[in-house]
Amino acid sequence: MLVSVILTLILISIFNTSNEVHSLNILGVFPYQGKSHFYVFEPYLKELARRGHNLTVISYFPQKEPLKNYHDISLAGKSIIFEGIVPFQKQSLLTNMLTSLGVSYVAIDNCNIMMDDEEVQDLWKRKMKFDVAVVEQFNGDCALGLAHILNTPVVGLTSHLLMPYHYDRYGISYNPSYIPFLLLDGSTKSTLMQRLSHTISHIYMKLIYQYLTQRYEYKIISKYVDNIPSLEELGRNIKFLLLYNNMMLTGSNILPANVIEVGGYHVSKPQPLRDDLLKFIEESEHGVIYVSFGSMLRTATMPKDKMQAILDALAELPQRVVWKWEAKSLPGKPKNIFISKWLPQNDLLAHPNVVAFYSHCGMLGTTEALYHGVPLVGMPMFADQFRNAAAMEESGFGVTVKLENLTKDNLLEKFKMVLDPKFRENVKLLSKAWHDRPKSAMDTAIHWTEFAAKYPTLTFRSPAADVPLYQYLCLDIIFILSTIPITIIYIVVVLYKTYFKSKSKQKSNEKKDKNM
Repeated sequence: MLVSVILTLILISIFNTSNEVHSLNILGVFPYQGKSHFYVFEPYLKELARRGHNLTVISYFPQKEPLKNYHDISLAGKSIIFEGIVPFQKQSLLTNMLTSLGVSYVAIDNCNIMMDDEEVQDLWKRKMKFDVAVVEQFNGDCALGLAHILNTPVVGLTSHLLMPYHYDRYGISYNPSYIPFLLLDGSTKSTLMQRLSHTISHIYMKLIYQYLTQRYEYKIISKYVDNIPSLEELGRNIKFLLLYNNMMLTGSNILPANVIEVGGYHVSKPQPLRDDLLKFIEESEHGVIYVSFGSMLRTATMPKDKMQAILDALAELPQRVVWKWEAKSLPGKPKNIFISKWLPQNDLLAHPNVVAFYSHCGMLGTTEALYHGVPLVGMPMFADQFRNAAAMEESGFGVTVKLENLTKDNLLEKFKMVLDPKFRENVKLLSKAWHDRPKSAMDTAIHWTEFAAKYPTLTFRSPAADVPLYQYLCLDIIFILSTIPITIIYIVVVLYKTYFKSKSKQKSNEKKDKNM
């Protein structure tokens, strides 16, 4: 009897729990063709589908095999995929400004392509209903216009830290005295010249975004629908931003309640390595160094003297090396190096014999290294890699070497630092802290996505996003506080002058009286 009662209660509990889980219709909008960006978002989208939600995903990266609850609106073939297009060269303030212009024009082109797509247009023509839209926050806001047309609340996603033009819409203060600029070299303790460059670049990118990107995207969207709010206003109405970061990488941040750190959700459970790679790694007596510069950099464009410096340094280390090398052969390759055009990076970094990672400090690789506790030697080349590298070094996860300063001896010194047992032990401790969260990164991301759909009428943005600039900077208060003492001083001076003038006049009159 007792057993049947318990079973009945369990069944009732399961039934009630299942009733609380609602299948959502979710629109995913990813109009940027950067493969490394979509690598971050894809596991999250698949997990939403796995949990029973129905997804419609606009992107350049459709699923190769049909996935339950996952419907692609493919933009593939309508623009080149960004992979292996960046040369190895020193970045500067000027190249950063030119890159910013290029990124803006890419956003405008992406908006044209997406809004002109028949399947995309069919969404509003058929008046499709979605509970929430998950959209990338990177180089444009065209996705916000689409979500507005469909009357859908928005959750923003990033595969990186905040872009300069996103601070204001979330009510976050950008202060170059301690906040580095995402796309340039420098840390929280930047030099005066770095802070000056950060300030100029921050203002420049905001102006480009406001007067070029958003203006032209708005014109494109207006061809299909009338009377939409400004894209910046739509940006301020985003319910939540799922920021691909964790405080163990960048330290403490002043973030509002609707900006939630979810760094690490793309890292999956490691799979077994292929036989030849596994054999090479496990037979290494002193461990293995993994070398990869990601999907965007063209390794073949590295200057010959720098390539030789890397080869000479690696040849002197007792560790074996696994290198993601895109060409058929590596000229001058030492015997201790294993090369391959493609490598299962996450699975490889998870192997206990991998003792260091020589990387460009892209967010995916940096995240995977922190996840698995592998120290980094970072050589940032462009975009957010500089900010990631600076944060990684400040946090104690690794060290950096600049391309322009790269020599055999310099690189050897950096490797010896991260291979030191005490350094590696500290990295393992930091990795343990990285994992120590109330909820996993994936569960956190899913929770707030479902939360936004569940409460679409509620607003969670910071009040700082709505106040006028003079009030945000407290100029009115400063004016009042400075006016009061100035007024008092003025009154005192006037009274003082009046008193002495009166006294002087009185003495003058007295003198006249005596003379008479």
